[in-house]
Amino acid sequence: VQLFYLPKVLHCLFCPVQNPGPGTCEEYCGGVTVLCSCHPTCESLKTCCADYKDYCVSTLPYSGTILGGTDFVVLDTTFSAISEVVCRFDNSVDTVGYVDSTRRGHCISPTLYETGWVSLHISSDNGTTFTRTGSWLSVHTGKLDSKFKAILVNATKWQYYGTPNVGGSLEMTWDTSLVRADRVNIELWGYSETGEPYSQNWQGRWEYLYSLAKNQSNSGSFKFVPRPAGNFSRWELGSVRVSSSIYPDGMWNVQAAWTEDHALAWHLEEQFRLDSAGWALEKCLAWDQLEEMLPNFLDEIIDCPCTLAQARADTGRFHTDYGCDIEKGSVCTYHPGSAHCVRAIHASPLSKSGQQCCYDKTGVQVLTEDSVGGSTPDRAHDWGAPPFKKPPRIPGLSHWIYDVLSFYYCCLWSDNCNYYFKHRPSSDCRRYQSPSSAVVFGDPHFITFDGVSYSFNGKGEYTLVTSEYTQLVIQGRTEPVEGETWTTTMTSVVMKEPLSDTIEVRLANGHKSLEVLHNQRTLSFSEQSWMDIRGVFVFCPTSTNVTVMFGSEAGVEVRLREGTMTTTVLLPEEFKNSTRGLLGTMNGDAKDDLLSSSGQLIQDYSNPEEVFKFGASWAVLNESALFTYDSEYLLTEYKYVPRHDSTFVPQFTVPENPDDPLANLTAEICSGDGSQFCRYDILVGRSPQMGNATKVSFQSHVSLVNDLKPVITCGWISPPTNGTKEGTTYLLGAVVKFSCDYGYTLKGSAERTCQENGQWSGEEATCVIPRIVAGSVIGALTLIVIIITLVLHSRKGKRYSTRFKLIHSKD
Repeated sequence: VQLFYLPKVLHCLFCPVQNPGPGTCEEYCGGVTVLCSCHPTCESLKTCCADYKDYCVSTLPYSGTILGGTDFVVLDTTFSAISEVVCRFDNSVDTVGYVDSTRRGHCISPTLYETGWVSLHISSDNGTTFTRTGSWLSVHTGKLDSKFKAILVNATKWQYYGTPNVGGSLEMTWDTSLVRADRVNIELWGYSETGEPYSQNWQGRWEYLYSLAKNQSNSGSFKFVPRPAGNFSRWELGSVRVSSSIYPDGMWNVQAAWTEDHALAWHLEEQFRLDSAGWALEKCLAWDQLEEMLPNFLDEIIDCPCTLAQARADTGRFHTDYGCDIEKGSVCTYHPGSAHCVRAIHASPLSKSGQQCCYDKTGVQVLTEDSVGGSTPDRAHDWGAPPFKKPPRIPGLSHWIYDVLSFYYCCLWSDNCNYYFKHRPSSDCRRYQSPSSAVVFGDPHFITFDGVSYSFNGKGEYTLVTSEYTQLVIQGRTEPVEGETWTTTMTSVVMKEPLSDTIEVRLANGHKSLEVLHNQRTLSFSEQSWMDIRGVFVFCPTSTNVTVMFGSEAGVEVRLREGTMTTTVLLPEEFKNSTRGLLGTMNGDAKDDLLSSSGQLIQDYSNPEEVFKFGASWAVLNESALFTYDSEYLLTEYKYVPRHDSTFVPQFTVPENPDDPLANLTAEICSGDGSQFCRYDILVGRSPQMGNATKVSFQSHVSLVNDLKPVITCGWISPPTNGTKEGTTYLLGAVVKFSCDYGYTLKGSAERTCQENGQWSGEEATCVIPRIVAGSVIGALTLIVIIITLVLHSRKGKRYSTRFKLIHSKD
């Protein structure tokens, strides 16, 4: 039963936490007391307890590298000059902070073995009590902006140092503001993993190794000639840290600038420099033996998309690999010949492994069977996996240990890639299944997962998707278009799964940007564009573009176009037959898409009033609403009233008036498929800008559906032994040609074509020695045997005759 028209004084009944405590936020952050609020919405509602900002703190910066060492200030609160600041991260790691001359408190982020938002508690009495509460974003070293880390000048030289023709001095640079000190130490830290893989005692740990230099001027650069490390040479992965010289060697969790973790070629033992290829081969062979003993993970990882278009469109499951990005010039160090790579966003369920898929400039997948630049799976997902902290879940580092260092051993420092590719072969795309997509755009208009298109201009909050498969819920809010009476547009989308936090994306800043809320608190993307959040990832490269990726591999894209939101939902095959809501039943059957919340099927899709009743039936129930109500407008217009405004009746049809001043512009803008949506938004919504945005959104959805269409593949086909093949494309219509080495004849088909049934035409090609040649060889060999036999027999006869004469001459 819905509760309507509740007085504003009962607003606290719907807050996530209620506490009868006093009017203070000490220990009550995120909740509500009987006198005031400590919930994130209290600032805009002006209901905050007086000490809200003193206890529910924010920091600047709010993020830093997983390696730690970031000095950040606690905002909007002051400390006593004698306060002894201790900061506790993730309820487990303490660092010592300080109070500056303006009585602002500072914390130093620690080395963490996880990424994402972690809890932050701050003490001002040396750790006796922790009264202030906030959060800290720990960031993967590869995703961290370069301005927040020390830079290896010519990083390739660092990682090939000691191999033939690579030597001399090495240089690194850093922003001096990252380490506020006149003198600094330059230290090498190493990372290793110990214990039996996949056992309880499998552990990873950073350790201080030695100092490259001490008490150096903090000039922002350091150059040196590396020497073999002697006793520390077993450490092959590490990072260089720049920290103040006032600290003892290797002191943990102090303000510092770190380089990215990298292969320590420059520090390895003398034997590496004497024979780097031989040294690396020995390591490669040892890794090969280790892999033979470890569990197989290849069968549980997702198959790669068949084409680059599919890979870039499947945003719920795949994301650009920052090491090979076509948007950034395709600098693909580990995949030469590829133009773009993507990674599977989610680690595999058991082994926590990853998938990487690479494509050439034509959009065709590159396979390791054909090229050293091919796609390679990962035993440890590069981005880690919740709950992190232990191998193989540790972000970046476990991946380096099991997948990257071995690539250096076998492929980069020696020419033995066959060992690496034996254990890291590309998966082709024969098992890949594209997701289904649905979209809401414009005024608003809907295209369901099965392709049914309709308009629903209700005012209220509605269920876009609900799924029995994972209990995924996506809700949307529609508001009247400014200055218009009969039209609405989507202004907010909120989503959640049972094991995830709540993410809301809504129009902000006069409909000029998108705002992202995490559990009703606004997220800032000023420092990081990617955030790991409980049960969900959020990517926000610009203020007009947000992608949300759930653990179930469902994806939601929100794009801002001309002041309107376009929301695309992508669901993998596992969601089939489990969805309901305004975006329909995902089952490939368009006839049952418009199913009301009560189970009544709309028969006539062309009847706008029937469609309107269907849409109204999906109004959100009060107890299940996920939205943030942080303004008087939202409280009065949406929270305290029925979630579907029955008094708001839109205009259902487009007026046909040749004298309309917008008629000619409408004809110019709106044409082709989807023109009815564009015409409605201009002639009813009175907005050519919205009409154009609607046209773009419709065309983008058509392109997306096109990109995601299943393609036929026949799979990789091998060249014949003692022969070669021409062609590395294995999709429908692809032709592969075969030829044999000199002295061999082709048996089978010289040319095979990928057919619609997913099979190659013709017969398997093999290279054999011709019969005539074989007969000639056998005949020649027989003749040689006969001649040799006769010669030997003749010599034997001569020796016997000579011996007989000698014997008789003695007689």
